[in-house]
Amino acid sequence: MKLLFPIFLLLSGLVFGQKAVPSDFKKIPEILDNTELLYPFIVPDKKYDYWSVLRNNPDPDKAIIYESQAPDFMTINDPVPEKGFFQKCLGEDCFSYLIACENSRSAYFSNEKQLRDFIGFVDNLPEAILIANTYGYTVDTPNPLGSSYKIEDRHISLYLSKANNCPPTKESFLIKINRKTGKIEAKSNGVYFKSEECITK
Repeated sequence: MKLLFPIFLLLSGLVFGQKAVPSDFKKIPEILDNTELLYPFIVPDKKYDYWSVLRNNPDPDKAIIYESQAPDFMTINDPVPEKGFFQKCLGEDCFSYLIACENSRSAYFSNEKQLRDFIGFVDNLPEAILIANTYGYTVDTPNPLGSSYKIEDRHISLYLSKANNCPPTKESFLIKINRKTGKIEAKSNGVYFKSEECITK
């Protein structure tokens, strides 16, 4: 029995041992762990008369997540697409999509790649997090291994998290985003949280 405890500690160290976040990285503000609060920070590559991010909800007031400044006379009444980005389920309130108006013509952006194309050059931290979200990486604010960043001229680097439900685990990733192209490089930094209980929905 005395031998089991040191062995358990050793194995825990192997599972949860991971690199520390470098000192030149800063903490991601907690407010940026909510995807819907990232849209107002988007600076599109192209000049649009108007653009809006919506969820697939039949109630127009509940559908709007974010609207850019728009002239009073301009409205967009296009139908809801069948699919969108950040698909969570089937039915209402299950995905988001973006509509932009250019020269009195509207265009849909209804998948993750199209959202990245709409963002274009990565101007700021919220855009970088949004791009990472399209690849399944999320901000885990309690832990620096899931919520740290560094901004440079050509790249934005992020420590973000990927979670699994069964058993519940959180794995840290170092994400490097090319600001010009939006392309990412991802490297695992190890599992930093693991539970024995298996969560099933």
